[in-house]
Amino acid sequence: MWRGRPRPRRHGIISPVKSGANTDLYRKLPSVDELLRAPAIADLISREGQAAVTESARLVLSRLREEIATGLLDAEGLELALSGVASAVEREVRQSLCFSLRNVINATGVILHTNLGRAPLALSALDDIREVASGYSNLEFDTETGGRGKRDVHVDRLFRKLLSGEMAELRSAGRARAPVPTLAPVPTLNSISTIVVNNNAAAVLLALNTLAEGGEVVVSRGELVEIGGSFRIPDVMAKSRAILREVGTTNRTRIADYERAINENTRLLLRVHRSNFQITGFTEQPRIEDLIALANQRNIPLVEDLGSGALFDLRSVGVSDEPGVLYSLQAGVDVVTYSGDKLLGGPQAGVLSGRADLIARMRSNSLFRALRVDKLTYAALEATLLAYVKRDHDAIPALRMMRLSKEEIGKRADAVAEKVRSATLRVEVIDGESVIGGGAAPSAVLPTRLLAVSHKALSADEVAARLRAFDPPIIARVEEGRVLLDLRTVFPEQDPLLVEAIARIESRSAKARIQNAE
Repeated sequence: MWRGRPRPRRHGIISPVKSGANTDLYRKLPSVDELLRAPAIADLISREGQAAVTESARLVLSRLREEIATGLLDAEGLELALSGVASAVEREVRQSLCFSLRNVINATGVILHTNLGRAPLALSALDDIREVASGYSNLEFDTETGGRGKRDVHVDRLFRKLLSGEMAELRSAGRARAPVPTLAPVPTLNSISTIVVNNNAAAVLLALNTLAEGGEVVVSRGELVEIGGSFRIPDVMAKSRAILREVGTTNRTRIADYERAINENTRLLLRVHRSNFQITGFTEQPRIEDLIALANQRNIPLVEDLGSGALFDLRSVGVSDEPGVLYSLQAGVDVVTYSGDKLLGGPQAGVLSGRADLIARMRSNSLFRALRVDKLTYAALEATLLAYVKRDHDAIPALRMMRLSKEEIGKRADAVAEKVRSATLRVEVIDGESVIGGGAAPSAVLPTRLLAVSHKALSADEVAARLRAFDPPIIARVEEGRVLLDLRTVFPEQDPLLVEAIARIESRSAKARIQNAE
């Protein structure tokens, strides 16, 4: 047993030296070596290794010392704790060796939830990642010539099909899904190129550094946005070594403001999507066609940071006024930047699509190598783009969630509610709204049906906490004293887990009531 007198702990940590009674409690604690020789711990060491178990044993004993020092443990409590010390060490080992990054159930109704990893990947993307990652690949190898290849060719060919061919087909068929401007000719397969970097901030950085380093970039004050993670357009511009030239005011910018700002040092016109917010009321913003005409007249490239960047018509899911990649390129924007893990529904990536000569300059920039993505991203992105080429939009989870009807979600919600109602647990199915998230269509909502859960003995925050403690954790919203679960963002195969988690809340509450009665 541990015999030494406890030494005071310093640097603001509570000292374990208290009273004589506390000293007696400390003497009952085993040493780390004694604990490791216990049969149950020895068996744990054989399974998980000496180092992990020793560290966990130290942490468990340290917590017991802290609880003695703060008066949380008396003699009876310590005896109880010591009787379960082997189990405590095993739990600590299990927690220390498990993955920190884990699967959760998104019941928030936010489809592109940044904190929850944005767009889930298609099953075909997961299969392709497994196939490519489990061995070697032709990432930068040309199997025809036997020489070195370029990694971006794997997705550039698919982007060419989608960005050059789609709008031409829609125009010729007379069924364009969005207003098609007539300012610019239909792009050809050879006129559009695409490269991929690690996120959209990197895409903007690469475009600005390549096309405007040392020169001025003209941008509206109303577009100098900050989005999640303190990503600010002016900061990215400063890092690119381009010079910011603000025009207009926060709420009103006219094409004449851009015209007056252009001088011999102007290298670029920049249009930025206002992610996560809208300016309403007394506002004005130049049409994209007017900016394109001005850029062409002055022979200055126009770059548009779309942020989300949809490759499908959002009006098909009831969302209007959200710009798309096809529309911008068809209109004549020189380069468009957008994210891979937002409306595209693929992996995290920053995509730059546009004029082949400008994209070639970016590809040759040494910064491109620092920002490039790996084979896993290319594999996932290629599989996602193939689903677009095949017109199999429902294979992409984020798009499938957007297309779900209120009635479909309501039927699933009713089925869950019927299985979990009880005397103390109230579960209603009510009307509600889902959002796309990820900075896309900030004012757009999708009608849905919500599970509204409340409990007689627990607050809404307590119910939400118990759902988060489930395995896998269930993330929900708390509004007006109720927990709201939106099945739009819950995969159908996860519905039984919701039933189990909600039922477990009730069973834990019943157990607590019995213990209180005793």
